[in-house]
Amino acid sequence: MKIFRKELTNNEIIFYVRRALWILLAWTLISNIIFLYDYATLVSANALTSNFDLEVSFKANLLVSIVAGLFGGIFTVNIMELWLRKYAFWKALIFITILYVVIAMVVGTIGAYYFYSDSLGLAVGSQELLNRVLQFYTEHIFIKNFVIWLFIVLLTLIVLMINDKYGPGVFPDYLMGRYFLPKNETRIFMFADIRDATRIAEKLGEQEYFNFLKDFFNDIAPAIMQTKGEVYQYVGDEVVITWKMKNGVKNANALRCYYRMKNIIYKKSVRYYKRYNALPDFKVGFHYGQVMVGELGKIKRDIAFSGDVLNTTARIQGMCNDKGVDILASKAFADLLKKLPKNTRVVKVGDELLKGKSEQVSLVTFDRDISAK
Repeated sequence: MKIFRKELTNNEIIFYVRRALWILLAWTLISNIIFLYDYATLVSANALTSNFDLEVSFKANLLVSIVAGLFGGIFTVNIMELWLRKYAFWKALIFITILYVVIAMVVGTIGAYYFYSDSLGLAVGSQELLNRVLQFYTEHIFIKNFVIWLFIVLLTLIVLMINDKYGPGVFPDYLMGRYFLPKNETRIFMFADIRDATRIAEKLGEQEYFNFLKDFFNDIAPAIMQTKGEVYQYVGDEVVITWKMKNGVKNANALRCYYRMKNIIYKKSVRYYKRYNALPDFKVGFHYGQVMVGELGKIKRDIAFSGDVLNTTARIQGMCNDKGVDILASKAFADLLKKLPKNTRVVKVGDELLKGKSEQVSLVTFDRDISAK
């Protein structure tokens, strides 16, 4: 499975572990809410029999929800998400349905065996218990839960894919209409651009170069998510990343994002050379400032930023080649970072009159001990 390949970095592992834990917690909570709602409904309708054991039923439901959450968070959702990206939608839907049925049967069997062996006092290996478990699959409660959880699984996939489309932190703002009316914000921006992109494109050809870019953008995604960044745009071989001020400044997240991206590409360099005989070495520019942010478009709506900080950041990144560095930032941005990553120091580059600016901008780069992690 691609997401579990050997070159998986520590940051990617953390990303998938966190996502798995969120799914586990969310599904466990949803499962218990449904259980308590059903129980309250039965109590209000005076439909519970004297044989009903609330403690055993609750424990069985909790066991099923935890097992389902673990399966879903670690394997099922990741596999389904991969299929949606890899295959045509109708084919992926068939695969997802088959996998869901298998997982539902496995999880349902675990819960049924626990519940009926405890409530009826039957031995785990007895034929009577097996017959009772098989009968469980024809009952209303299994069919109802099967349908409900099919929608929950699909909804989870939809939320994850939409969040991937808009970037972490963007979709909730979009959903709540936060930027329906334009507003002023102070944000940090990073422009990352692949070096020698034209030469690499000519060597690889259109299709392979597209795959090259796709791999690069996919590989650096965990670094962006882990540092609470938001992808604003992919423009050819360039990606524009932005941070809300509190997210970008905290623990120097914006700067850490750059080093994590570099670390990911370094660890996966063998794979890039084997497939493409090229490495997506990149340079970045940092700056911060005021922007107007709001929803634009009628046929295709999107959240857009407008302000001089974008042009300035692009110009700063464009100066990397002239200065012979991979990272260049405004001194104003560097002054925001109260605590730099370990073994990292600020190096003054000088004042430059950037194209389109009337005043010089003080530039710095960052030097880091290569042995630092």
